[in-house]
Amino acid sequence: MATPHRAAVLGSPIAHSLSPRLHTAAYRALGLDDWSYDRFEIDEAALPGFLGGLGPEWAGLSLTMPLKRAVIPLLDEMTDTAASVEAVNTVVFRPDGRKVGDNTDIPGLIAALEERGVEKVESAAVLGAGATASSALAALARLCSGEVTVYVRSERRADEMRQWGSRLGVQVRPADWAEAVRAFEAPLVISTTPAGGTDQLAASLPDRVGTLFDVLYDPWPTPLAAAWRDRGGQVLSGLDLLVHQAVFQFHQFTGDPRSPLAAMREAARPA
Repeated sequence: MATPHRAAVLGSPIAHSLSPRLHTAAYRALGLDDWSYDRFEIDEAALPGFLGGLGPEWAGLSLTMPLKRAVIPLLDEMTDTAASVEAVNTVVFRPDGRKVGDNTDIPGLIAALEERGVEKVESAAVLGAGATASSALAALARLCSGEVTVYVRSERRADEMRQWGSRLGVQVRPADWAEAVRAFEAPLVISTTPAGGTDQLAASLPDRVGTLFDVLYDPWPTPLAAAWRDRGGQVLSGLDLLVHQAVFQFHQFTGDPRSPLAAMREAARPA
């Protein structure tokens, strides 16, 4: 009998996560019948005990909020990608027991955009300034040859984005949220705001728009995404990011080089 292998997603709240559906679909499609993927409601206080109680059958973990930074002191090492944004969404357990943190959101963003033909832009705009915005800047460090304008609501957030830009090698220009409609002049716009954050901007789109990557997927479409499509622009959603970053996790957890992209994408479709 094959040795069972386990993986899971952790976070709080976690009931809404689609990760178990995606990973399980990949295992079944590729014949990895001895693999399972679960979800656990875990907050920062419970995380050390949970990690300490895992056995040798565990291959990896996916992390969502609020654990992406809380896990860092509990790791043995981090990849350069995760260290660049001080955020870990993937933990891989090595055969020697070492816990290695990675961030698959960044290559996931890049892969999703490249799949839609967005491989290089001369400028870009980011809406919002949270943890996802720093991952967006890290992706734009590889995709954008010019300035990235980040629209924020406070001077503190503006300072943070300047610091992230300097650290990641991105030419960042913070701008006040009151001017956010100007973001839509950029060929690529990445919206990282919570649900409802851009709703009031949807009525202010220009006649011609480029590509919008709205990292939300529930509810979907957002008013901004719907209006963008009405203008004939290209739209990517949080599901595009979720699927592509999960593909990278699958490879790291299983070591299987085959692509689970088609199976994961089908599993991500709304019922």
